[in-house]
Amino acid sequence: MKLTDNKKAPDFGRYGALMKSQSVRKNNMSNLTQNRVSTNTQPLAIGDFSIRQDEDGRYCLHDLHKASGGAEKHQPAFFVRNKQTKDLVAEIESENHSANLQSAIKSINGGKNRGTYVVKEIVYAYAMWISAKFHLTVIRAYDAMVMQWQMNDRKSISPEQQALLHEIVDRRSKGERKIYAEMWSRHNRHFKIPRYSELLAIHFEDAVKYLEEMVIKSKVEQAPKFEENEMYEKIRSLIEAILSQNGMMNDLWKALELMCPRDMRDYARYIIRSNELAREVSIDLNYQTKQGLPLIDGYCRTINFSTGIRMGVNPKWFNAQSW
Repeated sequence: MKLTDNKKAPDFGRYGALMKSQSVRKNNMSNLTQNRVSTNTQPLAIGDFSIRQDEDGRYCLHDLHKASGGAEKHQPAFFVRNKQTKDLVAEIESENHSANLQSAIKSINGGKNRGTYVVKEIVYAYAMWISAKFHLTVIRAYDAMVMQWQMNDRKSISPEQQALLHEIVDRRSKGERKIYAEMWSRHNRHFKIPRYSELLAIHFEDAVKYLEEMVIKSKVEQAPKFEENEMYEKIRSLIEAILSQNGMMNDLWKALELMCPRDMRDYARYIIRSNELAREVSIDLNYQTKQGLPLIDGYCRTINFSTGIRMGVNPKWFNAQSW
């Protein structure tokens, strides 16, 4: 488990929600557990003073007292007896108890490690109790220590985080290869990595922000509208040819019906189906004459050809069960 600071992630929709949930889980976890990971490997340093830790990662208040200037009124004993401090300790320990973790404060009365040791939250409270300036000094020192731990860890982003970055690029590029390539290329150059999977976990939030706010430079060539495409007119010609042929052979169909009624009924289904499909395609592609008339009117009684010819038809052409 890696140390983390308490910086709030920027809001980027579902990506921000994920980062926020990760941050909440980390912050709700006792600092006793966090500190234990790197106890005494990268000490908290304030000025010329190195703040000792016990075996569970708590920090020594007496060392903090020395780092603050060692004023008599700021002795740790006075702070620990403070009611607000007792309330804070009780609140922390109530959370730690539910997680089966150690106490928030511990005193060692003998040996070279003698002193009062507390968790990070109480370190911050003690620093604030002394002065706003010392409080800010401690916060910055702790953040610097955390950053150093993270840099030393050099942990890359998780598969889940990789997937989220991919989703951002896919969404913003909208399938355009030029934009897709540009976004990944600029991302990798910005974070000085050969490939996105090697992004350090500590830079994940920055990467999300960078990709979401990137100003795209690639220009996408606009494909011509389908209505301006040669294929569009070929389909129109095919539909008009089907309708025209079926219309002109109307008398022949009637003759065949008298001669071979059973065969003609079967054949008629194909004729009607071809007319129905022609009508559906003409509606989907919005075929109209120059005067704005639909190829087939809404009552299925008139066909308006692109040549200007109009042909009256029977609605049964398009929906009859038999000829």
